[in-house]
Amino acid sequence: MHPIVVDPSGTTPADVLAVARHDARVELSTATRTAMAAARAAVEDLAARPEPVYGVSTGFGALAVRHISPELRARLQRNIVRSHAAGMGPRVEREVVRALMFLRLKTLASGHTGVRPEVAETMAAVLNVGITPLVHEYGSLGCSGDLAPLSHCALTLIGEGEAEGPDGRVRPAADLLAEHGITPLALREKEGLALLNGTDGMLGMLLMACADLAALFTAADITAALTLEALLGTDRVLAPELHAIRPHPGQAVSAANMARVLAGSGLTGHHQDDAPRVQDAYSVRCAPQVNGAGRDTLAHARQVAERELAAAVDNPVVVPAAGGRPARVESNGNFHGAPLGYVLDFLAIAVADLASITERRTDRLLDKNRSHGLPPFLAGDAGVDSGLMIAQYTQAALVSELKRLAVPSSVDSIPSSAMQEDHVSMGWSAARKLRTAVAGLTRVIAVELCAATRALELREGLAAQGLRPGPAARAVVDAVRAAGVGGAGEDRYLAPDLAAAEAFVRDGALVSAAETVAGPLG
Repeated sequence: MHPIVVDPSGTTPADVLAVARHDARVELSTATRTAMAAARAAVEDLAARPEPVYGVSTGFGALAVRHISPELRARLQRNIVRSHAAGMGPRVEREVVRALMFLRLKTLASGHTGVRPEVAETMAAVLNVGITPLVHEYGSLGCSGDLAPLSHCALTLIGEGEAEGPDGRVRPAADLLAEHGITPLALREKEGLALLNGTDGMLGMLLMACADLAALFTAADITAALTLEALLGTDRVLAPELHAIRPHPGQAVSAANMARVLAGSGLTGHHQDDAPRVQDAYSVRCAPQVNGAGRDTLAHARQVAERELAAAVDNPVVVPAAGGRPARVESNGNFHGAPLGYVLDFLAIAVADLASITERRTDRLLDKNRSHGLPPFLAGDAGVDSGLMIAQYTQAALVSELKRLAVPSSVDSIPSSAMQEDHVSMGWSAARKLRTAVAGLTRVIAVELCAATRALELREGLAAQGLRPGPAARAVVDAVRAAGVGGAGEDRYLAPDLAAAEAFVRDGALVSAAETVAGPLG
């Protein structure tokens, strides 16, 4: 993998994923060092003046009224890291910590934070050797940025606290830095504050959720198509001209995906053979509309994430010299996480509703009164066997949890810092619950996959009438069986099947299997 070059010209979502999930190496460009050095010169000029400058020669938050003399400023910057590293609860996942560190490095490299190039070089070195600071679940209000999580990362940079080494063992940060030849930072004016004051945790989790959900929306299109096929539903509702007259782009993509998966099926269109149906149930017929609305929500979230990725979030910031005015340091409110918190909550709503419609299709497959000839619960010998009865219970429990997670965090605010920080975003909380929701949606889709593929196998009894699943469905069934997910037959220990199906969805194998026949899906 090529190294990711940090440059003021910009960072891409793919860069963040490469560093967070694939341990890509990080390098600083010459332009980065130049921009940082220029901003640092401005900070040092202001630090030498008698006038107080927030973050340079004052305290922080509600304590900003105190002017800090030069001999106390190194202690000030060290102390803000120590005091703000106040997280509690379970450890945050390694990929999240790497994402927030890399995103903070990206902002340091922008030339707007006023830290020395050595600070960015140390952070890059820690990432490159695989040292991961211990960050805890609770501590961020999403304003002023992700203070506690970033403080725990900064604590590692100054050689304090604990971190996880590349071998996965948690040890004192000072020992890990020494083993890898990294000198702990001695922070100077503004540098401690600049390491803490950003939306990097929220943004990193949003970028990863966007990547995961893009794949899951395609997976949901596939399982919806398989269920339509297993229920002998009609694919006429997927006709492009029907979706063109309601021109939501995500809806058109989902309908096209489903149509490609169903191409060549001998099962679709037989919804009037056993008990005539004028039209399929909403959970089948409206799948493109619901899946597509989620896609459009995702598109909006990605736009917000890309804007934030182009930002330099810090307070105060260094404003370069321009128009005859010298460089200056200005306070601002760009650290407020509202833009991210809103879309993180919006995505959680879309996830919950997609999971809800998915569970309704699964329940329809298992109910002999609505499944059009399939055995109760898709059991081998119903009564002796229970089939997938309890798999649907598990799916329903997941959906119920996802509905609770859809309650927005960003509408809450608890004032802090002696009412100086009197409105906060709770964006970190929104990001944490969205990660849980994405994992839950993966499991919900996996249960529908188990049910739909089993139902399609049971439909093979109609082969004498020439009613066979389509080629894409057959490819998915074969691939999921090869992955260890059992089919119809006598009851067996079911949890391993569900776990294998979850991995099949999460790792992209479902989409890959369908695309071997259907071609690239949107």
